[in-house]
Amino acid sequence: MAKCKKCGRRKAKRHCPALGSDICNLCCGILREKEIHCPPQCSYLAQHRPYQEKRILEKKETPRSRREIAKDDIASDDRMRWLLVNVEAPLKEFAERNPALTDREAILALEYAKEKVEKGRSRLILPGEDHKPKNRLGEAVYKSVDNCRYERPIILTSGLEIYKQDEKLRVLRREILTAKTVSEDNLEGRTYLQQIIDRFAKIKDLSQQQKIITLE
Repeated sequence: MAKCKKCGRRKAKRHCPALGSDICNLCCGILREKEIHCPPQCSYLAQHRPYQEKRILEKKETPRSRREIAKDDIASDDRMRWLLVNVEAPLKEFAERNPALTDREAILALEYAKEKVEKGRSRLILPGEDHKPKNRLGEAVYKSVDNCRYERPIILTSGLEIYKQDEKLRVLRREILTAKTVSEDNLEGRTYLQQIIDRFAKIKDLSQQQKIITLE
């Protein structure tokens, strides 16, 4: 049996349509939807996705990390609060357009955006597939965060401020913890999403800040 085209060590037991070659089971599991943009028709992707989503949804922060995230007072910092608005805005827009959207899908979208911020790596893609993100809502959250800039009330020579990677991750981790806490055991409901919709309804003057960019 031929060797895996990725690691070159283990036996290649699976055909990867994205790479157009055979790879081993371990490389398939490690690289799937991380460095490889898997096409929807891949049978290994279909088998893997429910298990992976279950792991993401059930993943818990360590008690210490959870305390640190909960203690991070983002709401008291105008700059970080504006980044939080840009995280939640795509969720609110998608939820209003799609009444069937659930808290489960919102959490998976937030995790997707967090992973992209963490990795910062491009995936191997099939021709014609680059315009089809695996998670449209997650991609919208990621793009909104990535494009977010903060404009201070007093114009300084530095102009618009960009956000560092650790600041983006702080806000995304906090929002994931909030989503899981609010939705509790009812991930198929919309308690968390409705909370966002209600909060945006109370915001009077978002137009003073720059336009929020989401994926159409």
